[in-house]
Amino acid sequence: MWSESLAGVLARPVRSALTTLGTVLGIGTLVITIGVASTAANQIVGRFDALTATSVTVVVPTPRPGSLDPALVRWSGINAVERLAGVESAAALSDSEETANVQVRANDVIAPGALTEQTLAVVAATPGLPEAVHGTMAVGRFFDTGDVARHDRVAVLGDQAARLLGINDVQSAPAVFFQGQSFTVIGVLSGFRREQRLSASVILPPTTAADRMGMDNVSRVLINTSLGATQQVARQAPIALSPGQEDALTVVAPPDLARARKGVEGDVNGLFLVLGLVSLVVGAIGIANVTLVTVMERTGEIGLRRALGASRRQVAGQFLAESTLIGLLGGIVGAALGVVVVVCVAAAKQWTPVLDLSIVLGAPLAGALVGLLAGLYPSLRAARMEPVDALRAPS
Repeated sequence: MWSESLAGVLARPVRSALTTLGTVLGIGTLVITIGVASTAANQIVGRFDALTATSVTVVVPTPRPGSLDPALVRWSGINAVERLAGVESAAALSDSEETANVQVRANDVIAPGALTEQTLAVVAATPGLPEAVHGTMAVGRFFDTGDVARHDRVAVLGDQAARLLGINDVQSAPAVFFQGQSFTVIGVLSGFRREQRLSASVILPPTTAADRMGMDNVSRVLINTSLGATQQVARQAPIALSPGQEDALTVVAPPDLARARKGVEGDVNGLFLVLGLVSLVVGAIGIANVTLVTVMERTGEIGLRRALGASRRQVAGQFLAESTLIGLLGGIVGAALGVVVVVCVAAAKQWTPVLDLSIVLGAPLAGALVGLLAGLYPSLRAARMEPVDALRAPS
């Protein structure tokens, strides 16, 4: 039966190839969809890991006006956070609506005749801010614990604020003026990967900001963790910052990486899986149609086989075997094509290809199953033919 089925498939190679093409497209689309989805999800989550997955922000509520309650988070609380396992860097920030739009004037000696007054934000921060925002000092230095302890009237500008004020060098000790006070600029911070809005800000030491601007309260704490420690740090940081009142703080942390990866894979798979299923259905219809046409064309052959003693089961089995072979060949070619496409896409994007071996090995079996199901009706029709009627039919 199998040799006759193979001979039947090879008797019309062009028709068999075109029939197989539907299954090839269906299986290939499924393998490509799942492979590209897994590869893209791995790449997306990999990029997500690089920064977002290691960033935790603790938001401190603003105290009510006139409230005599002690601050929920003190500036010294950042030291407790830095001692937590998994914390790589941390910094505390203070900003408010009152200091979000301050008229800041640059030293006229630096840029005479130019527009030197700009509306900028004024914030206070602990010395660990450059590491916390993944920034770099473009010019000069950031203030240190000595500047904080001495209440020095120094300031660091964000790179955008420095451009607006025309300050590109700190060797001559330029100054900025706002609210009737002067502050010496000691550095320019650039390359913000977190809190990009700080690039248009004037950054003061916390003690100086408290003395000169009344900025006593911490509003946010920025924490960078090692990969995998985010959820643990997110639970422990509020306790370290405000023991006994940790529930009053709001923690903004990224979702679990495993859930994020599954979510991306699920979204992409759901979007494109329908296309592969439609292609499989089209391939199955093609196999069924061609097998049915083959049955009609080979009516004389069927009658002769029945007359020579072939049973209905043997006749049905032959045509089922032919459709199953076509589906199996389509599954093998489609799986191979899908693997090649996934690897090529990953190479073009410089990604690491991710392929599920069970999908690749199961694709030929899926193709054979599609061929088997598609050949059921034509094979049953062939089996129901009576030998006399089949022999009388025109060949």
